[in-house]
Amino acid sequence: MREQALGSEKIWKLCLTMGIPCVLAQVVNLLYNIVDRIYIGNMEDIGAAALGGLGLCAPIITLIAAFSAFVSGGGAPLAAKALGEGNAERARKILNNGFILLAFFSVTLGLIAYFFAEPLLRLIGAGDSNFGYAYDYLTVYLIGTLFVQLATGLNTFLTAQGRSLIAMISVIIGAALNIALDPLFIFAFDMGVKGAAVATVISQFASAMFVVLALCSKKLTLRLTFSYMKPDFKIIGSVMSLGVASFVMSATESVIGFVLNGRLKYYGDMTEIGGDYYVSVLAVLQSAMMLITTPISGFTQGVTPILAFNYGARRKERLKRCYFFTLAVCFGWCALLGILMMSAPTLFGAMFTQDEIVLSLTRRYMPTFVFGMLVFGIQRACQTTFVATTQAKISLFIAILRKIILLVPLAYLLPLAMGVGGVYLAEGIADTAAALICGTIFFFRFRSILKKMPKDENAPAGQQV
Repeated sequence: MREQALGSEKIWKLCLTMGIPCVLAQVVNLLYNIVDRIYIGNMEDIGAAALGGLGLCAPIITLIAAFSAFVSGGGAPLAAKALGEGNAERARKILNNGFILLAFFSVTLGLIAYFFAEPLLRLIGAGDSNFGYAYDYLTVYLIGTLFVQLATGLNTFLTAQGRSLIAMISVIIGAALNIALDPLFIFAFDMGVKGAAVATVISQFASAMFVVLALCSKKLTLRLTFSYMKPDFKIIGSVMSLGVASFVMSATESVIGFVLNGRLKYYGDMTEIGGDYYVSVLAVLQSAMMLITTPISGFTQGVTPILAFNYGARRKERLKRCYFFTLAVCFGWCALLGILMMSAPTLFGAMFTQDEIVLSLTRRYMPTFVFGMLVFGIQRACQTTFVATTQAKISLFIAILRKIILLVPLAYLLPLAMGVGGVYLAEGIADTAAALICGTIFFFRFRSILKKMPKDENAPAGQQV
């Protein structure tokens, strides 16, 4: 079976074979956000305000999407571990109970966000110039909540059984459709921001249907089967227990969106430029940072099943080799792109806007905003390994550390001394500190994990390295 290669193929080759399709999938998926922001940010006369409106939607959209991480971040590693242990039936139950969770989250969250859209946007920091654009985009986007949950929550189960190419295709279908439909709805049909949201919903529908149909195939070990969809609350509890770290990692991005936008609006209004411009700058900076973090997210998504499978199969040497390869890739990519953005902020800022005020502020604040990316790869590799080895408590702590324990207080404290610039600096300091703390914890904890793993006496010698 395809998933058995997770325990026998050469590690470097396996990581690239599994990781690269996931990287490509995530990069293409990034275009959902990037293309919308590029088109909208470059709309004549209203581009800066409309881009700010889209940035205000991001925390709400991120929070809703974060709930799919319970299933993708908890269920997929558990399913891969079960496959490594030779328990295919349990792996199937995990997938199907994950499907039930996603459907529940979709209905509940979509309705809540729709009916409370206006107060939520005002709470984030929407002003008179950008509220209308934010509201128009969000209320249309929420129609596709179910599609978002299914596409992002179930896709990792394809990767968990070695089908990373199919997982990549599912994302490419949606993103390619979004790229094609955006100019049609935004400009040709003159729908503006609403058109971007309509294009995104249609694209997410296509991606979700592909994933669901692929997971219904009888050729797969992990597949959607009606007989396995009876809720098993013990399995659901296990999925949510491990997935809570991934959920918190995603959900805290939403919390930070609320905090940063609110702080920028407050302190920005004290300047001559006004807070709405600083909110637009944050949308540019976060979009640029996604060029760093999204490919790494894809790569770690691809290698997580390898780590989990070999942990379940008790292959210590393979587990160590996979971790070190993951660390090298994550650290190298993040450091390289971080240096490029710090050196050439205008190059990246001009991708999203031609507004001179926004670009000038981007040049000023991008280096302080992204310098934490120089070491961020350490945290990403360690966090991924903790999740794959079912270290739920440590994973949760690290997820909370970066954004809640560090960034939120810094976003409130630094502006007291530095003004609006302190809000941007808080991101860089928090990312650096979190990565160094995470790496230190991992150095000691990983040794303990390896010591507690019994040796697999039945594994052929060729599969131990």
